[in-house]
Amino acid sequence: MKPCCARSIAERPPVWHPPRRCENINQVGATIKEVAERELLFFLLNCILYSYAFTISNNQGESPLFEQTFKNIDDILHKDAGCGSELDYIEQTSWILFLKYLDDLEKEKQIAAELSGKPYIPLLSPYYRWKTWAAPKTADGKIDHNQAATGDDLKDFVDRELFPYLKTFKTSAESSATIQYKIGEIFSELKNRVQSGYNLREVINRIDELRFRTNAEKHEMSHLYESKIKNMGNAGRNGGEYYTPRPLIKAIVRVVAPVIGQKIYDGAVGSAGFLAEAYEYLKTSKSLTTGDMETLQKSTFYGKEKKGLAYIIGIMNMILHGVEAPNIVHTNTLAENLADIQERDRFDIIIANPPFGGKERAEVQQNFPIKSGETAFLFLQHFIKILKAGGRAGVVIKNTFLSNTDNASVSLRKLLLESCTLHTVLDCPGGTFQGAGVKTVVLFFEKGAPTRKIWYYQLDPGRNLGKTNPLNDNDLAEFVELQKSRADSTKSWSLSMADVDRTMWDLSVKNPNSGGEVAHRSPQDIMEEIAALDAESAEVLRGIRGLL
Repeated sequence: MKPCCARSIAERPPVWHPPRRCENINQVGATIKEVAERELLFFLLNCILYSYAFTISNNQGESPLFEQTFKNIDDILHKDAGCGSELDYIEQTSWILFLKYLDDLEKEKQIAAELSGKPYIPLLSPYYRWKTWAAPKTADGKIDHNQAATGDDLKDFVDRELFPYLKTFKTSAESSATIQYKIGEIFSELKNRVQSGYNLREVINRIDELRFRTNAEKHEMSHLYESKIKNMGNAGRNGGEYYTPRPLIKAIVRVVAPVIGQKIYDGAVGSAGFLAEAYEYLKTSKSLTTGDMETLQKSTFYGKEKKGLAYIIGIMNMILHGVEAPNIVHTNTLAENLADIQERDRFDIIIANPPFGGKERAEVQQNFPIKSGETAFLFLQHFIKILKAGGRAGVVIKNTFLSNTDNASVSLRKLLLESCTLHTVLDCPGGTFQGAGVKTVVLFFEKGAPTRKIWYYQLDPGRNLGKTNPLNDNDLAEFVELQKSRADSTKSWSLSMADVDRTMWDLSVKNPNSGGEVAHRSPQDIMEEIAALDAESAEVLRGIRGLL
């Protein structure tokens, strides 16, 4: 590669070294066995670059290096003609970070293989590894400007050589359940949007400064990356579909309480926040055996996603989170006919926040017994059908689902209550989803027996939620604790099905312990119901005209 004029960067972090030599042969054997198992089989366990995991620990604050690096990268991409929004920033940052991570991963695998006395064949050919094209180093650990390409040379290499090479992994991989296949999928979907090779060189140099070796560093990266995904959620271009508040996801996972050995599914997986949090929950739920880790890696997490960018971010999130070959498929979940779902297709746990307010084509609606243009209603039918008998679910949906009087809403409530035990409804306040403009509830249900009693909890954080004052873990602590016994309080109560009108199946949130306060529906909610009823009337009229 040709010389470049990129500015120098901080010295490369010291390379991790194997444990020091031990004189006692038993110690050596134990050390090698431990490292071989943990580093070779589970090397991804703690690499949580994109996770939505816990923040670094109590009030430690953010690392100036990480925070400033991400800010600098956004500033660089902001001035590039090919990147126009937060979605572009995170997309382009993602693929570069991913390749940096893969290079570190190769080093860890190679060390583990050497310790176990086994050969190791790297995933990437030497010519395409990070240390060759992105950050070649001099003997003192600094960027080698004579080897590191920049400008048009760098852009041409990335566009004409690197991406085409990585795309071939999809066809050359042994199966779809490999990291090679997922790499091929990622780079078949993505493209380099950075138009200036000089800007690209600056971004690469910044990312090369980052180090991911200690748990603290990885958690700090997670915290900052969560902020980027949150920003993406407010950036337009359907960005709101990507981000569900982390505290809400954690509460849903804790209530649903999956266990190792169960299959967990999100049919609207987005950036895989629900699956990533479920992985964190299960990883710390017990002392894991080798068999447990293999189960988590290969046969626990499943998802489907229609949107291209969300699918790619979800795949990378899970890989970098610790699941090497996540079972996430790029497809329209709703295009699957419910009648085709067999017992082998079903799942033990469903956790999801399906997109609401979208519209599906008439032919897609034909896959469902209850026809509706509201995508969330179609997803809920899908979830009920694909959940195993005895399976548990936590699903976010608009609160108007509980009370709307159109035929689709009434029929769907009836289906849910008669085929599942809807045991808990969490009523979320306005502002829970930033920029969404609607109120939501979370439905917790178990499939198999009809509903007899529903426990409601009306979440009230005591403040207006917003961008500068978002939902936090403490806001949901009481809900999680009370839900275990489903006790009554000023914020919680139970509704017996004997008191529910079997004509409309109205499940409106009406807190009898609120001191007589009336919860008025918003004008937007009322207008939405009017629009739904108008659409239903128009459909009936079209049917009548067809008979004339």
